[in-house]
Amino acid sequence: MLLLRFLLRHATRHVQQVIVLLAFAVSALPAYSASKTVVVLGDSLSAEYGLTRGKGWVALLEQRLQQKNIAATVINASISGDTTSGGKARLGQLLDKYHPDIVIIELGGNDALRGLSLNASEANFKSMIDMAQATRAKVLLVGMRIPPNYGPDYSERFFSLYAKLAKSMKLALVPFLLEGVAEKNELFQADRIHPVAEAHPQILNNVWPHLLPLLGK
Repeated sequence: MLLLRFLLRHATRHVQQVIVLLAFAVSALPAYSASKTVVVLGDSLSAEYGLTRGKGWVALLEQRLQQKNIAATVINASISGDTTSGGKARLGQLLDKYHPDIVIIELGGNDALRGLSLNASEANFKSMIDMAQATRAKVLLVGMRIPPNYGPDYSERFFSLYAKLAKSMKLALVPFLLEGVAEKNELFQADRIHPVAEAHPQILNNVWPHLLPLLGK
């Protein structure tokens, strides 16, 4: 500002007009958007289980962010077989190391497949969300469904847990990670649990519209 005043004071009238116009143009430019760091805390559905490296939805997310010229770094901290308890144990170190702006929590499926207590899973989710929000990170919770192995009541209560948490803790929510995939047998590996590579673009499409607002887009 001092430099601008100096130039205006000592410049000719024509140059003064040019300086003012340039200053106005610069002030009208959109504010610089700092790069965001996104940590994906997930299980095998995000850890590319059974896939060629680079074919999972998290890798596809990185590619799409680059294509859209969105400044963001994605850290895939997913581990096959992980539970909400494991995620809770790992999250603190991840927050300290990466200082993420956004934490995507894609967990819970392994809890339910093992028939673990839904109350315990809910408590673990709340702890992870509290930890992330305490660092001012935004949280995107990713919903999951499971087969009715333990009865329809358990399955429905498990699925509804995600919406309940999102509402009570004011979170962004992906309603169901495998929307458009779960009903198609040909999109799964032989275990009928893990999607094949061809399913992961759809999985990313399920996440993308809920992540964009957190990126400021």
